[in-house]
Amino acid sequence: MTKTVTGLFDTYSDASSAVEQLKAAGISDSDISIVSNNSDGRYNDDDDDAAEGAGTGAGIGAAVGGVGGLLTGLGIMAIPGVGPVVAAGWLAATAAGAVAGAVVGGAAGGIVGALTDSGVDERDAHVYAEGVRRGGTLVTAKVDDTRAPEAEAILQRSNWVDLPARRSVYEGQGWTSFDDKADPYSQAEIDAERARYAGRASR
Repeated sequence: MTKTVTGLFDTYSDASSAVEQLKAAGISDSDISIVSNNSDGRYNDDDDDAAEGAGTGAGIGAAVGGVGGLLTGLGIMAIPGVGPVVAAGWLAATAAGAVAGAVVGGAAGGIVGALTDSGVDERDAHVYAEGVRRGGTLVTAKVDDTRAPEAEAILQRSNWVDLPARRSVYEGQGWTSFDDKADPYSQAEIDAERARYAGRASR
């Protein structure tokens, strides 16, 4: 059987390291996905004409560096409640497919739905989506049950976010669940959110 192993990261560099280590462990491109908040515009849709969306396979990879060369379907899309993300892999393609033909809406539900459909607890999926909204990066891998502990260990040692602790922080601020109708975080809000956790061990 297949299990979805998921990690939230406060920095793109930590997430990138996790993807590289998953690849080094022999996990296939098609089984890895990454969704990263792009509110700061570090990847823009002029790069190699890759604006068509996460499911197109267009080549923004050069802008992303090593990870871009490893993952398929990399592109930029806007998620209601989150704003612009750079995304690749099966989760991104599923979310993009959820809004195929739609002008607005649906992609956020697509991400939460894609996670829950692949076995991620719905409560956790909402925290993952909120984490991306607040500037984080999500890495997922579909692996055989027997390899799940190994994949989880890779994500954990790459400084993944302690999900129960992060949920507690969010709930302490009055948060209850991801809301795709909420305004995306501004860059100032994301900077403040990142500063809150910078240097904090996220075991």
